[in-house]
Amino acid sequence: MNENHHVEKIIKFSHSLKKNILQMSFAAGASSSHLGGALSIVEIISTLFAYKMNIDKKNPLFEGRDRFILSKGHACLAYYAALCNIGYIKKNELETFEKNDSFLLGHPVINKKKGIEFSTGSLGMGLSLGIGVALAAKKSKKNFKVYVILGDGECNEGSVWEAAMAAPNFKLNNLHVILDKNNFQQTGTNKEIMDSHSMIDKWKSFGWNTSEVDGHNINELVNYFDKLENTKTPSILIANTIKGKGFSFSEGNNNWHHAALSKSLYEQALEELENS
Repeated sequence: MNENHHVEKIIKFSHSLKKNILQMSFAAGASSSHLGGALSIVEIISTLFAYKMNIDKKNPLFEGRDRFILSKGHACLAYYAALCNIGYIKKNELETFEKNDSFLLGHPVINKKKGIEFSTGSLGMGLSLGIGVALAAKKSKKNFKVYVILGDGECNEGSVWEAAMAAPNFKLNNLHVILDKNNFQQTGTNKEIMDSHSMIDKWKSFGWNTSEVDGHNINELVNYFDKLENTKTPSILIANTIKGKGFSFSEGNNNWHHAALSKSLYEQALEELENS
């Protein structure tokens, strides 16, 4: 299968992912949703679920599956949308997002039969979870890999840096982190609130295999993941992204960190998506 076919497949997956995200965000109604941070990881999560990760679409409990952890759990719209695309969540179940008795909550709650591996959303915890799972794989001589998506604002948490120090010490080359660097957090820009300066220099200094790409460029994402097979240390990809990517009203607009999607904006977004 040639590379162009992989890219086309991921593009189709990401297009469907955005539709699912919009559907859930609109269904949430006045309770609102974390739209901006979900849209910044669409291409990343599409590349993982449609191409890179070893999963069985008919069996979410397949023992040899690669594990996925969304550490920035508030971006769960993109996670749920991907699980719908691969068949673990039904299309009509998306309409129950944040409704009473739904398993699709505003942050992921573990439900392995639906493909939700861990409860996340308390920021700074996902990487530590990933280390534990990667260590367990090593000790039990399992070949699955662990993928973790971190937020850049999330890296204000000290627990992230404790984990960053630990992973290379354990030589966890089965652990792959993607840092969604959209330069915003809930209340403003990262630079205003806690300037982290060069993320790539920081992670490299901890002993990680570090790379940087345009997080919306599927060709760059595919090329990066294709080169990961022979790493000897844990890997982190600094993915430069745009919060709210894909729609004119939300791109780079931090008001959409958490907001309600009106009917008019929902319809506008669907039209923009069809014309993109």
